[in-house]
Parts: sequence; C-alpha cells; structure tokens
Amino acid sequence: MTLLSGLFWLALTVLLYSIIRGLHRRYTHTLLSPIIAVPAILIAILLLARVPYAVYNAQSHWLSAMLGPATVAFAVPIFEYRAVIRRHWFPLVVGVLVGMSVAVLSTIWLSRLVGLPEMIERSLSVRSISTPFAIAAAPTVGGQAELAAVFVVITGLIGMVLGEWLLSWLPVRSALAKGALFGAGAHAVGTVTAHKRDTEEGVISSLTMIIAGILMVLLAPWLARVL
Repeated sequence: MTLLSGLFWLALTVLLYSIIRGLHRRYTHTLLSPIIAVPAILIAILLLARVPYAVYNAQSHWLSAMLGPATVAFAVPIFEYRAVIRRHWFPLVVGVLVGMSVAVLSTIWLSRLVGLPEMIERSLSVRSISTPFAIAAAPTVGGQAELAAVFVVITGLIGMVLGEWLLSWLPVRSALAKGALFGAGAHAVGTVTAHKRDTEEGVISSLTMIIAGILMVLLAPWLARVL
C-alpha cells in the first residue's frame, strides 16, 4: 500500500509539472512558474488530504535524486563557451568569492539578530548554492540537509524574481554581469531563467553556480569551526 501510495504521489507530481509547464509557456506569469505553482498545489493537496510528508516522499525522493545529474548537465554549454570563460575567469572567481562571503556573513548576522536556533542558522548558511551542493555541505557545517534544501529553493525563487526586476531597472548590459547575478543570487532557478534570456548569460550563470557550490563544499569544514 505504501508503495502504491508513493507511486501515486510521484505520478501526480510529474502530471502537475507537465500541466503547469504548458500553462507557463502560454501565460508567462511568475506565479505560474512550475517551481512556484507545483509545490504550492502539492502542499495544499497534502494538507487537505492529511497525507504525511513521509508518505509523499516514499517514492518521490527519486525526483530529488535527479537534481545532481541535472546540475552536471549545465556543464555542456560551459564547455561550448570555454573561450568566453578563459577570458573572464578571474573576475568570475573574485565575484563568486565576494558574493559567497556576503551571503554567508549576512545570513549568520541576521539569524543571530533575530535569535534563530543554531540548527536553522547553520542550515541557512549554505542557502546560496544549488540544492545538491547545499545537501552535501549542510551536515558538514552542522545543519540539516532537508532544511537547507528548502532554504535554497526559497532563495532561488526570490533571487529569480528580484533578479529580473533589478535587470529591468538597472542599466546593466554585460551578459557576464547578468549571468553572474542570476548564478550567484538564484543558482539553479536563476540559471534556467538566464538560459531563457540569452545563451551566454546562461553559460556564465551555470559557471558561477558551479564554482560557488564547489567552493562552499570545500570550505564547509572551515565554516563549521567558525560557526
């Protein structure tokens, strides 16, 4: 019964994604984005049906497992635009280091300012990288992988919306700057948005996201000692 129930929720998730994705193609409203609409509808259904998360996750966890290969797939356009990356590798690395430092330090400061529990603070500290990297880094810094994944998604959604708004308001014309903004501020969600806007923007966003994730995983033991 548990297996059948889990498969039902897995099928429902995929079906909802297909429907919402089709609607979003026709009506490009932010709230119709699959990453916003699908979780909202699923949460509402689970609450109304009083279905525990464990039942939903029994088979749906395979969707989360696909995040790793999906992130690796971003490396394909990076290879195709390797000449652009060779020209701009230094500002990209410096930008990622500065962006990560600001994100982590501001997160810790705000968490302590409002008195959040230590577990939440540590889980929040890795919110500015893509989900597979955050899940790997969170336990190392003393956080919880599940919480970190939720915070990553929320960060990505906010970054995607604010990123598009900022770019429509600020006089930024460089594809390098735009792509780095999405990759650092909204990781995977922002990278998908950047690819839709412009191929070069998407490539830079992919690279920024991957560099940030790798650096966070490598620096996680040091961050754990600092926290």
